[in-house]
This record gives sequence, structure tokens and C-alpha cells, in this order.
Amino acid sequence: MTPNSYQPLTRGQMAWRAAQDLLEGAYVNLGIGIPTLAASYVPAGREVIFHSENGILGMGPKPEPGQEDPYMVDAGKNLTTLVPGGCFVHHADAFLMIRGGHLDVSLLGAFEVSEKGDLANWTTEDPAFPPGIGGAMDLAVGAREIRIIMEHTSKKGEPRILKHCTYPLTAAACVKRIYTNLAVIDVTPQGLVVIEMIPGMTLEKLQALTEPKLQLAAHWQALAPPEAPEARAA
Repeated sequence: MTPNSYQPLTRGQMAWRAAQDLLEGAYVNLGIGIPTLAASYVPAGREVIFHSENGILGMGPKPEPGQEDPYMVDAGKNLTTLVPGGCFVHHADAFLMIRGGHLDVSLLGAFEVSEKGDLANWTTEDPAFPPGIGGAMDLAVGAREIRIIMEHTSKKGEPRILKHCTYPLTAAACVKRIYTNLAVIDVTPQGLVVIEMIPGMTLEKLQALTEPKLQLAAHWQALAPPEAPEARAA
């Protein structure tokens, strides 16, 4: 345990938790970073159709060691696989799927999220780190629901869930749920509602790491993924 008596989730545990909420038959896009891991943690027997804006429909989990195909990559240039029945399309057609409203969910990373669900995830305006727009703006307004996976605080321990984003917005009021290494938080018209927290975390401790006011759901639950989530085989 940390000096604060709680152990933040690992990247794999965060991705596992987000994957549990993906419904049977959903068409889902995974953003660069932690979200790409979610494809490996969909519950056994549940079919989720993963989309990648570089032209994949039916993307699978990461390849097993020794089974990698150097030409099979996702939009973040990570090695990936194709499930039976999956297909390749021109990247323009992949974007038509996004812009046409055909994606149920997009799991994205973020630098900041505001209390109203504003999303900032394409630039920090740091000259040392060039901006990376990619398909983020299309996804933020094209997918039916935007969910975010990110560390709860910056490396300096500063809140990343803010009253107002300080970085340029990707899109306004688009985020519906935030998965962090400390909690699961819903963005609602009544404000930010904490529905799950890791063991050892309290609303007071979480509030100290979050700028906007938090509310605790009446039926909140413990956020306790497996210690080492088992990845789905390709």
C-alpha cells in the first residue's frame, strides 16, 4: 500500500475495468494508449466489434508472442490482430463509420476532462511534444458515447479532472464516463458522480485530488479488478 493506504490501479486493471462495460454487439473504437489494452480484456463469450480509424473493423487483442504480424497495426502503430470475420477498409471509409454515427462507444485517453464533460486530449501546447489530433475530434463528436481512461492526476500530482480544461479542447460536453486509476466517475447534468472507488479510497481523499465537487452515488461499489487481469488470447 501507499502512504495514503491505497494502491492505484495498474494500466491493465484500468483497461480491464473499462472493458467490462462494453456490451454484447457494440461497435467500439479504442484510442491510443491505455484504451488499446481494453481489446484484450473483454469477458469471454462476449462479442464486441472493435474499430480502428486506420481501416480495421473486427480488431482483436494484441498478438501472442511469436505470432506478431509487422503489417498488422492499429491507429497507434501497436501490433494487433484480426478476429474471424474481421475486415480491412480504406481509412476514409473507417472515418465515414465514425462521422456517420455508427460507433456505439469510443474509449479515449485524455490530458484533462472538465466537470461538464469537456475533453482535452490532442495537445498540451508544449513545443517538445508535437500535437497529435489523429481521429480524436471526429470520434469525440461522432461516437454515440465517449468514455475516458486516464490517470487521475498528473505526474506532479495535480488534478486532471478540472472545473475548466486548461488545454485546447478536442470537443465540448462529450464525455459520459471517466475511468481512472482511483475511481469510476459518471458525468451527469447534476455534476460528477463517483460510482466506484478503489479499496482504501474515500470521497474526501478523492476530492482532494479532483478540482470540481464530487458526489458519491447512493449505491457506489468498490473498484477491485483482478490483481493481474488475464488477457484474452488472439
